[in-house]
Amino acid sequence: MKKLAQHIESLIFVADSPIKFNDIQSVLEELFDAKVNKKDIDQAIDYIKTRYNSDESAIELVEIAGGYQFLTKGAFHHTVGILLKQNSKKKLSTAALETLSIVAYKQPTTKTEVEAIRGVSCDYAMQKLLEKELIAMVGRAETPGRPLLYATSEKFMDYFGLKDLSELPKPKEFKVHENMVGTPEKEEDIQFIEVKKSFPDTIIVADYGYYDMSDIPQIPTKEEEFHDTIIIADFGY
Repeated sequence: MKKLAQHIESLIFVADSPIKFNDIQSVLEELFDAKVNKKDIDQAIDYIKTRYNSDESAIELVEIAGGYQFLTKGAFHHTVGILLKQNSKKKLSTAALETLSIVAYKQPTTKTEVEAIRGVSCDYAMQKLLEKELIAMVGRAETPGRPLLYATSEKFMDYFGLKDLSELPKPKEFKVHENMVGTPEKEEDIQFIEVKKSFPDTIIVADYGYYDMSDIPQIPTKEEEFHDTIIIADFGY
């Protein structure tokens, strides 16, 4: 049972939302290529719960939203809250702001669409925007694979001091040039930096050229902390 519990523990740990019993059972049966009884899984989950219920652990296993998830014990909520508050005050990176601007003007949109415009991976940027609740998953696209759709959130409106999306700066016509890539968010995208350095007053965008920043509208912020950041407008694809 201990071995089974370890496999279940790993599944619950990596799941980004409460993992359902049927999903746990399905993974285990594929892993072991054999039928895994409900009773064995229940016993393994109880074993995990008992182990984490110890005073030595700040984490507990709870059944929530029809699945299982690791959560911080109540005694440590204030500690975690301080960290979350501090993280929420951190400024967004250029890559995250570029990603946010594309979502704002193209919403609802998929991560694939955003990456096609930026020309670089936006996994990390999207994750940070989700963590800060500036964007949200709003459904699935009616395209092959049914990818997730993303849109800006109510917190986005408050963050930038907007009453509704109609207050977003209107896009102007701007000139399209030849080279195009997005601002790198990871070291593996470093090859794009030299292009950026060559054009310090431009934002580099995938497959649509780079644009003069003076032609691209900005979303005003409450604290003017993003005074030198552009918001990408309609790319017309």
